Amino acid sequence: MQGTVDGFSYGLVTPLVAYLMACLGGALGLRCTTRSMLVTRSWRPGWLALGSAAIGSGIWTMHFIAMMGFSVQETPVRYDKLTTFASLGVAIVMVGIGIFIVGYRGASGTALFTGGTITGLGIATMHYLGMAGMRLNGKLEYNTLTVSASVVIAVVAAIAALWAAGQIRGFMWSVGASLVMGLAVSGMHYTGMAALNVHLHNSASTPPGDSPASLLAPLMVGPLAFLLLAGVVVMFDPLMVMGRPDWSPVEQKPGIPAHPVRHTGHPPVPGQRRRSRHPGSRTPQNW
Repeated sequence: MQGTVDGFSYGLVTPLVAYLMACLGGALGLRCTTRSMLVTRSWRPGWLALGSAAIGSGIWTMHFIAMMGFSVQETPVRYDKLTTFASLGVAIVMVGIGIFIVGYRGASGTALFTGGTITGLGIATMHYLGMAGMRLNGKLEYNTLTVSASVVIAVVAAIAALWAAGQIRGFMWSVGASLVMGLAVSGMHYTGMAALNVHLHNSASTPPGDSPASLLAPLMVGPLAFLLLAGVVVMFDPLMVMGRPDWSPVEQKPGIPAHPVRHTGHPPVPGQRRRSRHPGSRTPQNW
């Protein structure tokens, strides 16, 4: 017997909120990736790690907010806590690998393709691992062609987003990229859900696991708090918003000008040199 699957139990509320969370995580993660390209190597791992965690938390939160609206009419849906946690860890690690490749090798050529592919596969893996954590009186089956389409959407979106992050064209450029990334991640999610069929078992028992309200709501507090913290870091970092490189202060030493000396190519005027060496002058000169 085939179950009746409904992915919009709360109407458009869950898709819209899920999309906003995907955009938030993408915006923060892409800005952190951009920021890592503007600093020295000693600071780069920290910014890349923050960007990885932001994108991973954003897509994970997006997925399970969308899953709050998922139901099968003939059976209750429960979730396995360990598998649900594992999907968050996989998302952060795989996205991190892709972002570190782009952060150190640049957002072009082979590095962009490799990093974007790994990041996209991390998004898809998080989705299907999270789905594997569902417990219900039935068996989940997927249409192979539709699943493949969802993976392609995730990979293409990741490559495009990382390419945009590497352009360093200002804050609004990354905002636009994050909106596209959020749309692609949401599209990947609902494409994957369209590939799902549930074949019910002849059982009326309650499946093991936790209900969505008791498990997912508390679990999302941590990623949401992290995204808020990452947003504060971005907001108070002017270089993050302006997209400008660091300017190293010039060390002040005796005899070294504070600003670069503009060489005009003309020799010094002899009269000025004789005046500067006048016996009555007590000011030391540096030549």
